[in-house]
Amino acid sequence: MKIKLLLSLCLCMPLTVAFAQSTKSYHVKSPDGKIDLSIAAGTTIRWAAKYQETEVIMPSSISMTLAGGEVLGKNAAVKSSKTSSADEYFNTPLYKKDKVRNQYNQIAINFKGDYSLVFRAYNDGVAYRFITQKKGDITIENEEANFNFKNDDKAFLPFVNDFRNKDKWTTSFEALYDNINISAIKKDTLAFLPVLVDVANPIKAAILEADLENYPGMYLTNDGQNSKNLKGAFAQYPTVEHTGGYANMNYVVNGRANYIAKTAGSRSFPWRVVIISTEDKQLANSDMVQKLSSPSRVADISWIKPGKVAWDWWNDWNISHVDFKAGINNPTYKYYIDFASANKIEYVVLDEGWSSNVDLNQISPEINLSELLDYARQKNVGLILWTSWYALTRQTDAALAKFSAMGVKGFKIDFIDRDDQKMVSSLYDIAQKAADHHLIVDYHGMYKPSGIQRTYPNILNFEGVKGLENLKWGVVNHPGYDVSIPFIRMLSGPMDYTPGAMRNASKTNYRPVNGNPMSQGTRSHQLAMYTIFEAPLQMMADNPTIYTKEQESTDFIAAVPTTFNETVALDGKVGEYVAIARRKGTTWFAGAMTNWDARDLTIDLSFLGEGSYKAIIFEDGVNADKDATDYKRTVSAVTSKDKLTIKLASGGGWAARFEKVN
Repeated sequence: MKIKLLLSLCLCMPLTVAFAQSTKSYHVKSPDGKIDLSIAAGTTIRWAAKYQETEVIMPSSISMTLAGGEVLGKNAAVKSSKTSSADEYFNTPLYKKDKVRNQYNQIAINFKGDYSLVFRAYNDGVAYRFITQKKGDITIENEEANFNFKNDDKAFLPFVNDFRNKDKWTTSFEALYDNINISAIKKDTLAFLPVLVDVANPIKAAILEADLENYPGMYLTNDGQNSKNLKGAFAQYPTVEHTGGYANMNYVVNGRANYIAKTAGSRSFPWRVVIISTEDKQLANSDMVQKLSSPSRVADISWIKPGKVAWDWWNDWNISHVDFKAGINNPTYKYYIDFASANKIEYVVLDEGWSSNVDLNQISPEINLSELLDYARQKNVGLILWTSWYALTRQTDAALAKFSAMGVKGFKIDFIDRDDQKMVSSLYDIAQKAADHHLIVDYHGMYKPSGIQRTYPNILNFEGVKGLENLKWGVVNHPGYDVSIPFIRMLSGPMDYTPGAMRNASKTNYRPVNGNPMSQGTRSHQLAMYTIFEAPLQMMADNPTIYTKEQESTDFIAAVPTTFNETVALDGKVGEYVAIARRKGTTWFAGAMTNWDARDLTIDLSFLGEGSYKAIIFEDGVNADKDATDYKRTVSAVTSKDKLTIKLASGGGWAARFEKVN
C-alpha cells in the first residue's frame, strides 16, 4: 500500500511542477513607479494592484465565457506579450479642461484562442480590457470581473433600489450612498458604478468602467455571505419588452436571454478601471474616463454649443405676476424665452407635456412649436425638446430630421433606465444620428456616461445622479450626497443634477413640496454647484419669476461657464466637503460646499497665478443656519498670495468669481 501511494505521488509531482512552470507572471508599473500592476496567467488569469507597499487589489481572477463552453482566461496559454508606453496630450474642447495628458505604461498579452488582454498602469490608477480576434459573431454568456480586497473595507455604494418594475436590471440609477463594509452587502443586491472603496487611510480605490459600447454596463455585488470582495454582474440581453413604468414611458423588460451580449468576434471590450487616490481631492479632478475612451466620431464640432438651460419641470411652471394662465402653453414658454434672452441663457427646454409621451407628432393643442421656434430665434435662444426614449425610438430618423429642420437645437431624452447591451447600443445609434442632424443630446434617466461623451461630444449631459428633483419628494441628507458625488459619480463624467433652487431650507425647516419645491442647504450651496458640478449643458431649475426677484444670484449663475480651460481641486473629503476652482480664459470660478456640518475652510488662492483680481464672492449669511436663503455678497481685490478663511453654515456653500484686472 505504501509503495502504491509513493508511486502515485511520484507520478503527480511532475504534473505539479509542469503547472507551476506554465504560469507566467508580468508586471506593469506606473510612469512614476508608485503603482505596480501584476498579472499571472496559467490555469486562470489573475491580476493585482499595489500602491507602493499598500495592496489595493488582491489577486483577482478575470475571464469571459462564450457560448459553447469556451472560457477566455481558463488554462490560458500565452503566445506573446508586448510592452509599450505613451505620453501625449489630446484636446478636450467641451470638458472641464481644454487638454488631457495621457501617460501610461502598458502590456498587451496575446493568448491561444484568438484573444488578448491589455493592462495599463497610470499614475492615478490601473485598467484592463479583453480584445477578441475571432471570425464572425460571438455570444458572451458572462464575464468574470473580480475586485478582491485584503481587508473588509468600507465602501460608498449606490444600490439599485427602484422597485417600479419586476426586472432587477431596470433602474433610474439614482441612489444615495450606503457607506458600509463590503461584507455587509445584502445577498442579491446590486450596486451601480462608480463605487468607492476606502482601502487604507488615506488610499481609496474607485471602481468604474470606460469605453462602454455595444455591451452591457457592469454592476457590483459581493461574492458571497460575509465576503470582503466585489464582483461584476451584467444584465442579460432582453428578449421580451413592452411599454410600462411611469405613465407607460419605459420600455420594460419581461424576459431575458441566457447571455449578456451577441457581438462581433473581432473587437475591444470595455475597460475595467480602478482609480487610486492618496488624497480625496484627487478624485475630484480625474481624467481617467477621458483617457480610456474612444476619440470623437464627430468630425466638425463647431456647431456644438454648451450652455445653461432655463428649465420648466422642477419649478412646475410656477411663474407669477403675469396676465395669462401659466402652464404648458406658448405664453408661458415665451416668458421663459424672454428670461433666457435677458440673462444670456443659451437654451430653454420644453419638458414633459409639450407632446404625447409616446408620439412626438402629437403636439399639445396649447403649443404652437413653429411660433415658439421663430420667437426664440429672434431672441437668440435655442429650444431643446424633452422626449421619452421610447417615443423617440419609435421614429428616430423621421423625428430627428423633422425637428432639426424646424430649428430645434437638441433633445433631452428620458426614461432610459437600462444599460443592457440593447440599450447601450441604442444610445450610440441615437447620438450618431443626432450628430448627423446637428442636434445636441441630454441623456436624462440614464446610466453613468462611461466614455460615450468623448466619442460623441454632442451628448452634453447625463443624469444617473440623484439630483435636485428628489427634493420635491423628500430626502434625508442631500447636502451629504452633494459633497460625495464630486468624488464618485463625477468620475464617470457630466451630471444632469439640475441645480439652482432659490427657495432654500435649513435642516429643520425643509419639507418636501412637489409644486413649489425647495432645496436642502443654503443659497450659496446652490450657487457653488455651478462651478463644482461638471455639466456642459447645465439646467437652471427654478422659475424665471423668482430668478428675476433674486437677480444678484441669477447674475452670478449666468456668468459661470459650463466648460473650462483648467480645473484645480482645492480641498475635500468624501461625504464632508469639497472645494474646486476652474478657469475660463483669464477668469477663475471657485466653489465650496459642506454637508450638514458647519465648518471653516481655508481657500489658498495660489491657483490664480500672477496679477491682481477682482473677487465677487457669495458666502453664507450670519443667519443662514435659520434662514438658508441668507447670503452675503462682497467685492474685493485679491492676488495669488492671499488665503481666504470661509465659514460654511450647516448645508452651506461659498461661490466666487475672480476677474483679472488689466
